[in-house]
Amino acid sequence: MHAAVIVFPGSNCDRDLAVAFKAAGATVSMVWHKNTALPEGVDIVGIPGGFSYGDYLRCGAIAANSPICREVAAHAERGGYVLGVCNGFQVLTETGLLPGALLRNAGLKYICKTVGLNVVTADSDYTSGYGSGAVIQVPIAHHDGNYYADADTIAQLQGEDRVAFTYTDNPNGAQADIAGILSPNRRVLGMMPHPERMADPLHGGVDGVALFRALAGALVTA
Repeated sequence: MHAAVIVFPGSNCDRDLAVAFKAAGATVSMVWHKNTALPEGVDIVGIPGGFSYGDYLRCGAIAANSPICREVAAHAERGGYVLGVCNGFQVLTETGLLPGALLRNAGLKYICKTVGLNVVTADSDYTSGYGSGAVIQVPIAHHDGNYYADADTIAQLQGEDRVAFTYTDNPNGAQADIAGILSPNRRVLGMMPHPERMADPLHGGVDGVALFRALAGALVTA
């Protein structure tokens, strides 16, 4: 598995994401946002958490217009995998690769804590390492994690089994408790919680490991 991790001004989880990919056996390339091409042979693009461009304008909006994001979109359109975590999820909605938007938390406060997540579907190369209905513990760290979409979009996501994760105890007001969603081809995943921060026992838990291992296994056998 060859993973490319995009780095924007203000990214602060890029190394964490790279470490998690490497622990799953991936070769990792760090890609600066002004690059106009992805490295050859990239299987998955990781868009990390942080505060790209200081979260000015809208979270992820400026990053979504960086040169490399045109290539990320093209990669996804070719059937490539893309994982967006936290700010990366915001970027994916701003590029249009995933529907909806991430709004200010309902309590208008930054939240940093470990939360329970329901694995809603195991039918994706990201979530197949968990049983459907499993509950895992994963940290969140965001000010704008309140997922919003109109009623028709929410119904479509649920009807097509594209809700990957929901919160067991909604911390931010997200519609339908949504914490992560999949693209129609199930190869693009955006999620607010940070699985890369639960990829080593020294982090306090390893509930994120199965996501990276399942993905690596799927790409090896593809």
